[in-house]
This record gives sequence, C-alpha cells and structure tokens, in this order.
Amino acid sequence: MNINKLLESMTADVFKNLQYAVETGKWHNGTPLSTEQRSTCMQAMMLYQSKHNKEAQHMTVAEGGEISFKSKAELKKQFAQGQEDIIRVNI
Repeated sequence: MNINKLLESMTADVFKNLQYAVETGKWHNGTPLSTEQRSTCMQAMMLYQSKHNKEAQHMTVAEGGEISFKSKAELKKQFAQGQEDIIRVNI
C-alpha cells in the first residue's frame, strides 16, 4: 500500500487502536500481536504522528517528522498545570 493512501485512510480511531495494540501487545479482542505486526503498527503510528501530531508530547514524533524532546522544566510545567495546592503546611 502507498504511504500517502495509508495516511489518508487512517483516522484518529484507527491510530488509537494501533496505539493500544502496540502498548499492550494484543488487539482489543485479546489476540496477541506478532513481532511483525507490532513493528508495522509502530511504523504506521509514527507516520500518522508525523502528519497530525501538532501538540507533541515528550519523546513522540511531532508534526513534520521530528522527535519531540522536552526539558525537565517544560515537563514539570506541563504536569503542574491545573494542579493547585489545597493547603501547604511547613512543619
């Protein structure tokens, strides 16, 4: 299959299904992935991310095909958003 046709036909739901399969090593129905299937799924995920990943997370493929690396400070800021202290006590 042509790479461009693959990317045109791949939806966000398909990407999420592939991501689940790669992360767990099995399809949603419980059937295990072969080594070849896992490799192919990862390649398809990376291609999809290179076209659609506008807000790339740390160590993912960003739009344009570059791998996104974030500094420790950037990651701390990202994870601290929306987490306000309820109370802070100095003992």
